Amino acid sequence: MAFGIYQLYQIIQPGFRQRRIAWFIQLFQPDENTRILDVGGFHTDWEGVVPIASRVTLLNLYHVPTASLPARFTLEVGDARQLAHANGSFDIAYSNSVIEHLRTFADQKRFAAEIRRVGREIFVQTPNRWFFIESHFLTVFVHYLPWCLAQKIIRYCSIRALFRAGDNVDLKQLAAELRLLDYREMQKLFPDCEIHREKWLGFTKSLIAVRRAPPK
Repeated sequence: MAFGIYQLYQIIQPGFRQRRIAWFIQLFQPDENTRILDVGGFHTDWEGVVPIASRVTLLNLYHVPTASLPARFTLEVGDARQLAHANGSFDIAYSNSVIEHLRTFADQKRFAAEIRRVGREIFVQTPNRWFFIESHFLTVFVHYLPWCLAQKIIRYCSIRALFRAGDNVDLKQLAAELRLLDYREMQKLFPDCEIHREKWLGFTKSLIAVRRAPPK
């Protein structure tokens, strides 16, 4: 099999994901009765990966047909900027590397408001705008340029552009939809949350908005 971006992700991502999962479980201690909304996720992100038995609703703009799905998962098609759920419908509203794909700060604000509305507790991760590596294209420092210029460069001069095996993503569309967030913007989007800095080599790689429910 030709080497591509997803093979590289499989090499570099597992350690980060395992640490994040361990921290998530430590924070919320979810059990089989916990109701989780995962915005933008798939059952493969949980089944056999996260050692919990919680009920998970997977919300996406569309779903790839799945032959069999464990009973604890529910697939839902919808727009996270306008969720069809009542306030506090879920014990935990969760999202991993999704909010940066919403193009504008206005849409990111709508997304954040809906997540905060339907989840009693919150866990929303996004790559840090000022981390020296841009995680979607795997470039170094290029994303520090004005984004209108950077998005033209990374479509052709990036690890992702060079190693396309198994990658059917439209790079022009991906670059156009990205709007990376920094610490202050995450504070504005999630004013009632703690913004956790996820570190690598002393640098802030990701930002995670966390809100814990008050004790009963």
